[in-house]
Amino acid sequence: MQQGGQKLQAYVKKDAVGEKGFELYRLLDLGDHIGVKGYLFRTRTGELTVHVEEITFLSKDLRPLPEKWHGLTDVELRYRQRYVDLVMNPEVREVFLKRSKLVQSLRRYFDAQGFVEVETPMMHPVAGGAVAKPFVTHHNTLDMNLFLRIAPELYLKRLTVGGFDRVFEINRNFRNEGISFRHNPEFTMLEAYQAYTDYLGIMETTQRSIEQAVKDVTGGTKTKWGQQEIDWSHENWRRMTMREAILKFWPEQAGAKPQHSEFAAPDAVKSMVADIFEAVAEEHLVQPMIIYEFPTAVSPLSKQKPDEPDWTERFEMYSGQMEIANGFSELNDPEDQRQRFEGQLRERERGDEEAHQMDEDYLRALSYGMPPAGGVGIGLDRLAMLFTNSQTIRDVILFPQMRPEKGGEAAEDAEEAKG
Repeated sequence: MQQGGQKLQAYVKKDAVGEKGFELYRLLDLGDHIGVKGYLFRTRTGELTVHVEEITFLSKDLRPLPEKWHGLTDVELRYRQRYVDLVMNPEVREVFLKRSKLVQSLRRYFDAQGFVEVETPMMHPVAGGAVAKPFVTHHNTLDMNLFLRIAPELYLKRLTVGGFDRVFEINRNFRNEGISFRHNPEFTMLEAYQAYTDYLGIMETTQRSIEQAVKDVTGGTKTKWGQQEIDWSHENWRRMTMREAILKFWPEQAGAKPQHSEFAAPDAVKSMVADIFEAVAEEHLVQPMIIYEFPTAVSPLSKQKPDEPDWTERFEMYSGQMEIANGFSELNDPEDQRQRFEGQLRERERGDEEAHQMDEDYLRALSYGMPPAGGVGIGLDRLAMLFTNSQTIRDVILFPQMRPEKGGEAAEDAEEAKG
């Protein structure tokens, strides 16, 4: 018998359960749910066993489970039928238990730091808080289009205007974008805002929360990642500006490295710096790394550096060759924010469907005075990947988004179940 990830052998003897009970036992199949009463003993080989005195039928498994010794191995079938995957592959259950511990750890950490957990709308009248393409739905009673949220950022920052100096939310975001080993259209983020600090302050808070989480989830500071090992200990984290990262990892075969001064270029070129970084540097960022100072052109909600207005006080955290967190000193000047939104609108007119929309109510909120603040979004799915050595995001999402089954397989299965 199997329950809660544990297995226990049952010993059924006709003399103990009676004719009716033993006949029921003989009709059972692998996967059936039963209840038993009896007493525990150990067999000659020392295996803990329940000596059954009463057996009760609870539920019938109408479909044969995969062959006992090989389990459910078809990858696509595992994602479509996670309920069977969890029964047949104990290591899958362990992944999701660790994911649960990750969420619990982060919640405890931010709560201990005085952050208040809140809930903000999942349907927005204006898509905002990130540069991404939203899903669109329609509310019949109000006769208006709404957008599934791409980020809770603008609502959480409204709360800092209202006096909530430390807030966070753990919930879903939705982005109408591609699917890959690290992207799913529905994903989980922890987003937090701390008043009276800046990107350096929230950067430290975020790093500490991740360091604590890996200890709570794995019991140590090191995790396997493919054939490599990631060391999450505090002293192993590195920090580098985006410009420094490009200069460090510029491939030799690409020719001479750009000089630091060459980054003082027209806006059209500055907006490409982040793309250049992704192309030449990301693949090298296996150990925990903080990349900071992003171009203003790709950071519409970030404060600019006082001495370099083309660059912002923004950072991203990387590990396992992928981004795991994004944060910055929050832009709290309503006039500057309006200009940034207007710049994004011009990008939309040029065909960029992911450019940020104008949000007049958010600008109105800023005009009431938002305290200086640092904010961050942490990708929980990707952290779960790194903490469990899962090479695709689908392995850490219970029911990942999938294409419809080919050839009406689901309908055929339904007919078989009826028959």
